[in-house]
Amino acid sequence: MSCGKNENCYRQNVSNYLSNFGQFLDPQQKLRNSILAEMKVAVTSASGQLGSAVVKQLIKDVGKDNLVGIARTPEKASHLDVEIRKGDYNSRQELDKALLGVDAVLLISGMDVPEKRIQQHRNVIAAAKVNDVQKIVYTSIVGDAQKTAFSPIVHSNRQTEKDIQDSGLQWAIGRNGIYIEPDLEFIDHYVKAGEISNCAGDGKCAYTSRGELGYAYTKMLLHRDRDGKVYNLVGEGISQAHLAELINKVYHTQLVYRPVSVESFERERKEVLGDFIGTVIAGIYEGISIGAFDVESHFNNAAGRPHKAPLALIEG
Repeated sequence: MSCGKNENCYRQNVSNYLSNFGQFLDPQQKLRNSILAEMKVAVTSASGQLGSAVVKQLIKDVGKDNLVGIARTPEKASHLDVEIRKGDYNSRQELDKALLGVDAVLLISGMDVPEKRIQQHRNVIAAAKVNDVQKIVYTSIVGDAQKTAFSPIVHSNRQTEKDIQDSGLQWAIGRNGIYIEPDLEFIDHYVKAGEISNCAGDGKCAYTSRGELGYAYTKMLLHRDRDGKVYNLVGEGISQAHLAELINKVYHTQLVYRPVSVESFERERKEVLGDFIGTVIAGIYEGISIGAFDVESHFNNAAGRPHKAPLALIEG
């Protein structure tokens, strides 16, 4: 259509062209265009394995220019190829600077002893409020807050959940299942022993993986319909005997499962890993034995797709 010198006609044609052009964009590009102008997302503990998994997934969804990785040691996160800011959970001053201009932040639960974690997490929450961050998403954990040696860690996470819910910010909380990766990294040891041995007994564990969590947390950060909810981010519950069978199928091993007492397993883990970590690991498997990690999954609600099956997690 020729418009000659008719300015209104020209403007209408341009408008129609731009509108029609949108239909040729792939859905991912449309999503990216809708978010880019609105949101800058920060991920704490970006140098860690979970933080890195989330950052890599966010890059796919919103592009690297809209991401900030926060790390206590920025050099350890340089491989992520996004802006990295220094931020130690113990330093409010660093966190205040790290969250400047951020719209949404993923608070990855700290690795310190439980009595220190609560204040460290409060430092992040306070820095988010000072910087007018709109939304905070927290990586909590599934588990029993009272009955095992792992309970103090669960209890500290529940306190942070409450702190976030009371913060006045928009929020979403994920309760992570137990990672499958440590079992896979431990396969050589299992093969040498010919068995998987712990105190989980016949209890089932709804495992997950860092890759699955990275996908779910990306959706929780970017979509407002996930706000104000607590999600169990877990897959299907399986027993340790079933875990051994699946590992055998994928790795062509001949492992069996041998249960031991909580006391015996805790003593053995302490000898290998030290008192704190040994107690934590024993507490996790004790929790499996009483069903603390066999919970209803909300992964589909958080991620928009089903969680991968246990076999698929092991296949990688």
